Amino acid sequence: MDRRSFVADSMGAAAGLALGSSNAVGSAHIAELREGLRSLYTLDDAYGGDAVRSLAVRHLRRIRRVINTGTYPDTIGRQLQLLAGETAEQCAWLHYDADDQAAARQYWGEALTTATVLRDESLEILVLASLSMQAVHEDRPRDGYDLARAARQRAVPFGSPVLLSLIAAREARALAGLGDHGGARSRLADSFRLADRAGRGRPAPEWAAFHGHAELDFVQGLLYGEAGHYSSAVPFLRAALSRQDRVYGRNRALYRLTLARSLVRAGEAEEGAAEAVGSLEHLAEVESGRVVRRLAEVRDLLASAGGAGTRAASEALTGSLPRKA
Repeated sequence: MDRRSFVADSMGAAAGLALGSSNAVGSAHIAELREGLRSLYTLDDAYGGDAVRSLAVRHLRRIRRVINTGTYPDTIGRQLQLLAGETAEQCAWLHYDADDQAAARQYWGEALTTATVLRDESLEILVLASLSMQAVHEDRPRDGYDLARAARQRAVPFGSPVLLSLIAAREARALAGLGDHGGARSRLADSFRLADRAGRGRPAPEWAAFHGHAELDFVQGLLYGEAGHYSSAVPFLRAALSRQDRVYGRNRALYRLTLARSLVRAGEAEEGAAEAVGSLEHLAEVESGRVVRRLAEVRDLLASAGGAGTRAASEALTGSLPRKA
């Protein structure tokens, strides 16, 4: 089944939601709308933000329409509002992955407002951790660190080691951006220790299911790379790629290109070229602005590395880039 068919089938049930003549909203409608959100998570993991964000925006509009035209008791109303907030957060993530940061901020702001009104700490933690990630991406590491610390303060009472591990990794990324590499290593070590306790305490929320040792190996590789230790980054990036489940197609593409980048910068240009060309198998169905940016970066590194093999790899990558890249 190709991507377009899978997208249509995945969202079909929620798209066909009908309230009926009474406009009464019940548990069955909530279940259908939530299943639509879960489908968005699955599609994002496989294909990336560019491929899915328009579907997420449509799903959010659908939920808003139900909120504003349906009749329901307060208990159903709260579930609808929470679904709207969670879907706004997913819209934000998808726009972030598509590298549309202004739209991402707008949707995260909407999600945070919903979390505040409903006093839903799980959604609030998710948004704060996500805003921390975006701040680091936009070279605002102090904001990133403050947001991650705020998320941690709210997450401690939950007693979920995986959730605290995820937030510690976000703190590590922000500390690295601030130039505090010792502090970054310490917080990442804490994150690894917390991840090792995954079977203890309360389970992580559903949205944190992606977090684990593959993600942490990737972060460790990034920290070494950002400190200029490219050779040290390579084994961690290899481990991240080998551990990453194949359902996460977008992440596998990003991990392999990041590995290629570190290899080239470590002086292993031919090996980096081989990894970069190998990444093209992951890119056939992936549409992610972050991946495209990394692909263009590796293409440029290979073009300047010299050698027939690296030039050929650079040309192969150019053929997989959108015309504007």
